[in-house]
Amino acid sequence: MKVLHLGKFDGDVGGIERYVRALLGGLPGDIEAINLVANDVPRTDQHRNYRYLTVRAASHGIVASVALAPSMPLLARRLHLEHGFDIVHLNFPDPLGQCTAMTLPRSVKRVISWHSDIIKQRSALALYRPFLDAFVRDADAIIGATPQHFSSSQQMAPGKPGQLREVIPYGFDAGAFGWNDAARRRRAALDAQPRTRPVIFTMGRHVYYKGFDVLIRALRSVDADLWIGGRGPLTESLHQQARDTGVAERVRFLGFIPDEELVAYYEACDIFCMPSTERAEQFGLVQLEAMHCGRPVVATRLGTGVEYVTLHEVTGLLVEPGNVDALSRALHRLLDDAGLRARLGAAGRQRVAEAFSVQQMVDKTVAIYRQLAPGR
Repeated sequence: MKVLHLGKFDGDVGGIERYVRALLGGLPGDIEAINLVANDVPRTDQHRNYRYLTVRAASHGIVASVALAPSMPLLARRLHLEHGFDIVHLNFPDPLGQCTAMTLPRSVKRVISWHSDIIKQRSALALYRPFLDAFVRDADAIIGATPQHFSSSQQMAPGKPGQLREVIPYGFDAGAFGWNDAARRRRAALDAQPRTRPVIFTMGRHVYYKGFDVLIRALRSVDADLWIGGRGPLTESLHQQARDTGVAERVRFLGFIPDEELVAYYEACDIFCMPSTERAEQFGLVQLEAMHCGRPVVATRLGTGVEYVTLHEVTGLLVEPGNVDALSRALHRLLDDAGLRARLGAAGRQRVAEAFSVQQMVDKTVAIYRQLAPGR
């Protein structure tokens, strides 16, 4: 069986890229996968940094979260002529991926992993919606990471008769998240720094829906230090907000954190917080990372898969999005109760192991592939 995966971008960009890497890296040997993505430079190249071939189409920037990579459809056609794909697997929302898939013969089965509705680009959605609806209706299978991906979506059109719709939770690769020399060195460096307050850790791309601005405002009434990992278009404005709010001396911007060092930050913190404010946050893989390390999570009630991952009063606490006072109270409650932190953290570790393994994600996805292309 041969699968073309349209993975959007390459490397450690965000949750979708980690999902693709875990899925393709776990496929059995009788399935050949190629990951076609947009490059971050105007050059087409390829690499095998992982267990599969990644082809990167020349890109000339990003507009409305869509890469300007006009050569991608042609690359897909050339790859199909060479390999003869049985399945094309897309990650939505991705208008460029949809256009690319539509250049392939319809005999190539279409699988969509539905990660999120389009939230921010409303004006562009009005133009794109008819094409989106037609493509979704005609897809052969749609995968959602939680039941809420289906029940809360306002943009997922009804499917054609016989369309497969499956809930397959994202997988967390515990084996790849263990201690190593880089993590031990980072933890030693963190421990060597003087600490007089507990630590709240958060991480993600610095974009509008992550809610880091809400967390910075909440810090005014919480006696703790805040570590913010990641970077993005709002990084500088977050720095300025910390200064304007009067908490800059308690906020540490960590920048990009390599995967091999992440465990050191989770283990060094007391609480992990994911204060997202918009439904664009459909899951939050960082929650799984924190839970695996036994840290309680404070997240928000978005009506999305976030609430499928963090269970209120079981593995963490959920508050209303954008509510600074509610977020402050939840953080206070955990910081003041070591026993509660330990109980929620232990339950989170158990939930990750039972419900979010990479193997279950791979096995269930492969079952869909085999159902769509029997005998391949």
